[in-house]
Amino acid sequence: MTDPTARTPYGTLPSASPLPPRKPISLPRLHEMRERGEKIAMLTAYDATFAAVADHAGVDCLLVGDSLGMVCQGRPSTVGVSLSEMIYHTECVVRGVRRVQGTVWIIADLPFGSYQESREQAMRSAAALMQAGAHMVKLEGGGWTVETVRFLVERGIPVCAHLGLTPQTVHAIGGYRVQGRSDAEAQQLRRDALALQDAGAAMLVLEMVPAALAAEITQQLPRCHTIGIGSGSGTAGQVLVMHDMLGVHLGKTPKFVRNFMDGAASVHDAMAAYVAAVKNGTFPDNTQHAW
Repeated sequence: MTDPTARTPYGTLPSASPLPPRKPISLPRLHEMRERGEKIAMLTAYDATFAAVADHAGVDCLLVGDSLGMVCQGRPSTVGVSLSEMIYHTECVVRGVRRVQGTVWIIADLPFGSYQESREQAMRSAAALMQAGAHMVKLEGGGWTVETVRFLVERGIPVCAHLGLTPQTVHAIGGYRVQGRSDAEAQQLRRDALALQDAGAAMLVLEMVPAALAAEITQQLPRCHTIGIGSGSGTAGQVLVMHDMLGVHLGKTPKFVRNFMDGAASVHDAMAAYVAAVKNGTFPDNTQHAW
């Protein structure tokens, strides 16, 4: 009998990765990749079809980012994104991956206002995202977030932390600027990163941190895998906003972005080229994409 989901009137989703199938990405698998020196390739995703294409192209991790507020909703920042919107987009991404029997690791952002009030509020919000199908949740900042991370991890929620430029607090840190340039900022980033690892964070996004500092922090975190965005090639992996790496955006292209659609025949091919460039170390180029 023909599978009724195999064809739709509005296009079809790609098949799962060809045999032999990739094993499902998990925390132990990510640790194995780190141990053998294989870079982790992450992209954002917000809907079923692009999530399925990214999985088929070999992306290791998908981040359902609150960046959707800017690239999908046209907001000036991520601050206005609600938990209910994050749940909706997480469900969309999960359905797309499941439709193609995907193996990608799915991370969902805890949006602004969904975890700052208390550890209990963070637990309720994280549980909602996990029930929507996420494998891990991400929150921003150091300091007070350490105990929140510990609280979540102790209750079985895998956590990805986020330091450097933290978009949810962009007004407090003075705008979209590189973080960690001064000695004091660099020391604080080091302390926060170590504290988050000790609290159980398994991944750490480093956004717009000087390349040398990001590489140093990476070496100091054997149990927490750093994912760079505008932080040079010395991290354990890389992430880009999907729209940016496809050359589709509403504003200025950030310095740390490369347009992988340039010369690609399809979105799938552009995503596969991104994965290959991250894995072979040709992206990012510290002379072009970092500080």
